[in-house]
Amino acid sequence: MSNFGSIMEKVFGTTPATAATTDAPANDATATAMPEVDVEAVLTKMAEAKGEQLNWRESIVDLLKLLDLDSSLSARKQLAEELNVHVAADGTAEENIALHAAVMAKFAENGGKVPASLHG
Repeated sequence: MSNFGSIMEKVFGTTPATAATTDAPANDATATAMPEVDVEAVLTKMAEAKGEQLNWRESIVDLLKLLDLDSSLSARKQLAEELNVHVAADGTAEENIALHAAVMAKFAENGGKVPASLHG
């Protein structure tokens, strides 16, 4: 599974590939949409349960730690490739900020309710 797929599974309970698959036409009244996920509420609840001080609202490293996923430089490089984030040298603050923003944008694209304060 991709790094972003793992992130989606932790937050949404599903991956993007399994979330949006239906054979019904888009205008079919029987087609069901994925319920909207309040990303901030889910992550806040996870942070409270974890009991650590993690700055997941701004830090991609802390977000990955919150989700119990690999936050190493190599994992972030792979995530940056998956999300097409190429703004600075690997592992720099600039890239990490852009990567966090890209993850939040992808949450929104996949049915997540993401407040503007998390869009970076």
